[in-house]
Amino acid sequence: MLLAADAELADFGKLMIYTAMVVYALAFIAYITEWIFGSRSRVSRTATALTAQGAGATGKGAGDAAADADTADADTDGHDADGADGDSGTADEAPRGPAVTVRKGGTAKVLERPKVVTRSSTPSRDHLPDGPGASGGDGQGDLYGRVAISLTTLAFLLHFGGVITRAIAVGRAPWANMFEFSTAFSAVAVLGFLGFLAAGRKVRWIGLPLVTTVLLDLGLAVTVLHTESDQLPPALQSVWLWIHVGLAIICGAMFYLGMVATVAFLFRDRYESKLAAGGTPGRFASSVLERMPTSVSLDKFAYRINAAIFPLWTFTIIAGAIWAENAWGRYWGWDPKEVWSLITWLGYAAYLHARATAGWRGRKAAYLAIAAFICFLINYYGVNLFANSLHSYSGV
Repeated sequence: MLLAADAELADFGKLMIYTAMVVYALAFIAYITEWIFGSRSRVSRTATALTAQGAGATGKGAGDAAADADTADADTDGHDADGADGDSGTADEAPRGPAVTVRKGGTAKVLERPKVVTRSSTPSRDHLPDGPGASGGDGQGDLYGRVAISLTTLAFLLHFGGVITRAIAVGRAPWANMFEFSTAFSAVAVLGFLGFLAAGRKVRWIGLPLVTTVLLDLGLAVTVLHTESDQLPPALQSVWLWIHVGLAIICGAMFYLGMVATVAFLFRDRYESKLAAGGTPGRFASSVLERMPTSVSLDKFAYRINAAIFPLWTFTIIAGAIWAENAWGRYWGWDPKEVWSLITWLGYAAYLHARATAGWRGRKAAYLAIAAFICFLINYYGVNLFANSLHSYSGV
């Protein structure tokens, strides 16, 4: 049991979480306002770039056709001039390959390899410019976006303060049950988002889905998942609680950011494909997706996050096995939590392998990444709430 002073400190930490939720709600309103004001801009960078590419390809094709026609005329004139040689015609001649250039140097003749140009059946989108962001270049929208970032930072400080206060009150790592894990998880996700912003990455568009998720996560934590402060059983009072569960929180939070980018990639990729095919996306899709980064940028962003965090998730499983041996006398026992941790690992391993395999890049690999994150959620919510697991030692 906790002392009265520690209980009061735990209550104060809970108050900080509630206050952070209020500030997150204000940030949510500011993000919404930024997107609304940004919708007034008439940006069409993607359509313009794709149109310019199509026009360039058409012009180049016409030029190539004209050059071929000139070559054919010249060949015809040559054959007419040489008709007296007695050749029976050109109908039986084999098709001629690329022209071979003969370069003379001294007494030697060098045949240079002909240049063969191959074109992909799908036009590359590397040249497409990223969208201007949620504000769409609108002055008022940008102002509200900056306000939203400031509110998110303030909310994070309150949020993080609540997590630290809980740790001081219980005298251990503040992630021994689902309430504590959820509050720490969402705090790390916000910290990752702010870290990307501080590093100069243009990820402000993530703010709206992130804050929405954080509010849902904290709302669930303080209502359904709330657990009073208490100590762990002696067998689980280990330094591995800090290492194993702490790494799981970091991995899950970063996997979440990668999942958001992956979902955005799927929408943006479909939008670009429709434009490239000459279609006309809906007004809402054009307004929102045109302000997002390109599908290439989103795909790279998600991949780099998942690839960087995957080794940490691997070590998380290894650390859990070592802790299990210390606490229960075996490294692996096919506990539901262990099984779903392994399934999650296999899911992200399959994604990384598919991402480097021809024919599986793009949308197919993105579906694997989303499936892997769903496995992570099942491992967290499903196993803890509905499975009989050794990891349910501290209630919810």
